[in-house]
Amino acid sequence: MKMLLQSILVLGLVFNGLSLLAQNTQKINVDKNQLAIEGYDPVAYFEDHKPIKGSDNFKFKFENAVYQFASQAHLNTFKKNPKKYVPEYGGFCAYGVSKGYAVGIDPDAWSIVDGKLYLNYSLKVQKTWSEDKPGYIKKADVNWPTVAEKK
Repeated sequence: MKMLLQSILVLGLVFNGLSLLAQNTQKINVDKNQLAIEGYDPVAYFEDHKPIKGSDNFKFKFENAVYQFASQAHLNTFKKNPKKYVPEYGGFCAYGVSKGYAVGIDPDAWSIVDGKLYLNYSLKVQKTWSEDKPGYIKKADVNWPTVAEKK
């Protein structure tokens, strides 16, 4: 009987641990090589105020995604505080998430709001997004857990 109780306890701990792992796995918009933001440098959006394609010479894996950088300096900046630079909603289109969908992005369609990077599907979608960024962010924040679970 004691052994049966120990086995049940161990199984419970294993399932609980797997559940926690599943909860901590964030959905990230990556290609087949795990490359995020289609290879664009996330730090460039903040420091250069424009999208810049990263280099295969400067890359770093963070939360199951590979990020590329235009320079060693940008890579070093990212390593100090990655969460500051990764795009919101796993790098999926912020407007799409506000509507309940996880869709791809155009790295040229972006904005920084309150120190956070938001990407959009296209320049046309970005125009719509720009009409009410706070409202769409509020909706996307609510939708993201469900969208991430479905993706």
